[in-house]
Amino acid sequence: MISLEFLLASAIGLLTSTGVYLILRARTFPVVLGLAVIGYAVNLFLFATGRIHVNAPAILTETLKITDPLPQALVLTAIVIGFATTAFVIQLALRSRYESGTDHVDAKEDVQLQYDPREDEP
Repeated sequence: MISLEFLLASAIGLLTSTGVYLILRARTFPVVLGLAVIGYAVNLFLFATGRIHVNAPAILTETLKITDPLPQALVLTAIVIGFATTAFVIQLALRSRYESGTDHVDAKEDVQLQYDPREDEP
């Protein structure tokens, strides 16, 4: 039988490797998606630091199995911050697409030079 810790560690590793693969793509949408996936992997890692117990209370009682509530609170906060950050980065990517005309991350050659310094010469 597969243990819960092994399953969680495999999920964290899979999410991290998927996120790194997507970040290394040359387009903006996969990069944003990769950042979100890595954020999910970090959230799972934080959640796993609070001890994985099934049907364990998050408050100190007389039982021997307890779950730390601090990582759960951190993950809830990280979900909200990650959602806001993802929305902001998507807005930046859309503005970059509008300004440059391409969605490549390294669009140095594709961007037209809008300012010509020779025009300022007398």
